[in-house]
Amino acid sequence: VAAMLATAAVQEQACRALISITVGTDAQGSARRQAAADAGALPHIVAAMRAHSVTAAVQEQACWALANITVGTDAQGSARKQTAADAGALPQIVAAMRAHSVTAAVQEQ
Repeated sequence: VAAMLATAAVQEQACRALISITVGTDAQGSARRQAAADAGALPHIVAAMRAHSVTAAVQEQACWALANITVGTDAQGSARKQTAADAGALPQIVAAMRAHSVTAAVQEQ
């Protein structure tokens, strides 16, 4: 795991895969978001953001993945939001916005 975390390209692609898998507003999309959270995706996304803070593409894809996985107003959605916050997502998102203030893709996500 540590070797994979050291590779920005792998982390970027992993976040892209999570984005793709967790998209959808139907029941299946919700189930996929919960499955990603249950698999531990949220703290791993935050870890990727920490490890690759200078890589705008990782920050962009990680923010997008966090947004996809934490969407939802039901109890599970609220729990996913809290899990992301507990993993340190909020300060990492703010750090990404600061570090990449001129990178539109990061700011949009």
